[in-house]
Amino acid sequence: MASTRDIRRRIKSVGNTKKITKAMELVAASKMRRAVQQALMTRAYAKAAWDVLTNVSAVTNRDLHPLLVERPVQKAAVIVISSDRGLAGGLNANIVRQTMEVVQKQAVQVDLITVGTKAADALRRLNANIVAAFPNAHAHPTVADLQPIVKIAIDDYVAGVYDKIFVVYTDFISTLNQKARARQILPIRKQDLKEVLDDTQHVVLDKELEGFQNPYLFEPNADAVLEKMLRNLVTSQLYQVVLESLASEHAARMVAMRNATDAAEELIDDLNLTYNQARQAGITREIAEISAGRAALE
Repeated sequence: MASTRDIRRRIKSVGNTKKITKAMELVAASKMRRAVQQALMTRAYAKAAWDVLTNVSAVTNRDLHPLLVERPVQKAAVIVISSDRGLAGGLNANIVRQTMEVVQKQAVQVDLITVGTKAADALRRLNANIVAAFPNAHAHPTVADLQPIVKIAIDDYVAGVYDKIFVVYTDFISTLNQKARARQILPIRKQDLKEVLDDTQHVVLDKELEGFQNPYLFEPNADAVLEKMLRNLVTSQLYQVVLESLASEHAARMVAMRNATDAAEELIDDLNLTYNQARQAGITREIAEISAGRAALE
């Protein structure tokens, strides 16, 4: 059995660790609330985008817009969104697993565009084909932060470099529930957009409104409006999944740090019990030695 001095040192060490994990839990909780608020603020825009796409696509020629045209798939790309830091439970491992599932399902070459160093490092160890790597967005991501990624996705798709582009992200369902998902963002299909809005943003779209057309007036024309809108739609989808992933990261880290704090408390209780047992054993041993010494003198 370890000495009481060693046990006291370990109790102090675990206590210090508990203070750190508790502080990290509180910080993650604060960041999570801000990230969730950011994600909620985009829901109104998501519903408006769905309404505009439904109405504008009804009066335009789908075949004239390259972002809507589906063609035989000869090469695909996956945008992978993870975190730059660990201590978030299985969040990044689930993202890597989901990414490899998407890659294995494709019968063609797949290039990866990573956002966040954790997934990039793990995918490199798996010999995945990473063509571009970006750091994760900071605490307050903006649409401007995503422009390089959006430009690569849209320009390469229009140029025919890729025939299909997916995004893998973590959907924030609740504080205790985050799920890795994969969604197709190019070519743009209404069913894919609806899945993103239903799952990622948890927006219930009214099916009765899908055939309804508002009396829109287009300047200069409907095709020009649709061209601009489609590019903004891709940007908004990526922005939304980045916000969802950010909220999921903070939630996962908060839960992981809470579990670490609880584990530290349990370990401290066990160490206190062991310390008391060791101290009692020492006291009993000393009493026995004193009694034996007194008996020998008698």
